[in-house]
Amino acid sequence: MHKYLADSGCASRRKAEELIKAGRVKVNGVIVDQQGVKIDPERDKVTVDDSIISSNNKKIYILMNKPQGVVSTCAQDEMTTVLDLLKGVKGRLFPVGRLDRDSEGLLLITNDGQVALKLTHPRYEHEKEYEVVVAKPLFPSDVEALRQGIMIEGKKTLPAKVMAKDNRRLKMILKEGRNRQIRKMIEALGNEVLSLRRVRMGTLTLGPLQPGEWRYLTPKEIFSLTA
Repeated sequence: MHKYLADSGCASRRKAEELIKAGRVKVNGVIVDQQGVKIDPERDKVTVDDSIISSNNKKIYILMNKPQGVVSTCAQDEMTTVLDLLKGVKGRLFPVGRLDRDSEGLLLITNDGQVALKLTHPRYEHEKEYEVVVAKPLFPSDVEALRQGIMIEGKKTLPAKVMAKDNRRLKMILKEGRNRQIRKMIEALGNEVLSLRRVRMGTLTLGPLQPGEWRYLTPKEIFSLTA
């Protein structure tokens, strides 16, 4: 069931599981709150909050340079969302690998749940590259600590690639994506992130896109994600 919801573009697999657990999913009018339920897309009517969810065979892949002040969420009660910037694009889309409101840079928006899983789940070890500017100068020991892993919220981050451009500018490459991870890692060192920009996710690169601009992926880029 969660795979069907993800493939339809309704939600990511994780979010789909949460929807099912919350009793918000129905099959032929009956609430389904257990994982693993099988359905026939040709015969069964699936709804989320009583809205019909249909299988979407046309996959959409959009690369955006998310600007600051815009949230990467589908919630309608937020301020401006990344979906609001996609004028003229139809379909149930969702962002992959969220960036917080104050961050900017590369964001993939799609309705392909499988690709979303591959890019975000730690077991696939897709790299995510960021340009970071911090408030106070960093010592070499700080940079080494970031490389080895930092304890945040009781759990140590995975080893990361960290290159210091100078004592306040870093390039950081992670293979995980915990909530506000880089900001929390820098805060654990007694410092603060002034700007955070994602420039790469897996094989996708930001390129010349300006904040707020977006484009469809090329066939070559799509193949690199789906092969």
